[in-house]
Amino acid sequence: MPSSDSSKPGSNRKQTQGRKYENLAAEYYQQQNFDIIERNWRAGHKEIDLIVKRGNLIVFVEVKSTYSKKFGHPAERVDKKKISNLTQAAKQYLIRNSIENTDLRFDVVTFVNGQLEHFPDAFPAE
Repeated sequence: MPSSDSSKPGSNRKQTQGRKYENLAAEYYQQQNFDIIERNWRAGHKEIDLIVKRGNLIVFVEVKSTYSKKFGHPAERVDKKKISNLTQAAKQYLIRNSIENTDLRFDVVTFVNGQLEHFPDAFPAE
């Protein structure tokens, strides 16, 4: 039986587009000399799109995309609840991987009509 998400009209297209933009964001970070550590890392229902590392810096990345700003910029969809979920998931990632004494950052990468926009240090850790 399909999950409720996959039964939504357009859900598969959204997932395919999401993966496409996550891949483009990963390429962007690789061009900036980051290593891709994880993709779509989950802690329960919370997910981190990308986890990248360069030196002593680990970056947790949320990727958002849209074809139009008609309903606002995609970065605006990273609201308080999403930030809370991302920071909680990041804490779980650090605990599960016994990571301490490292620099952390939360970035948002957006795509509007395929154009990448990077928001480094988009919000502080809780």
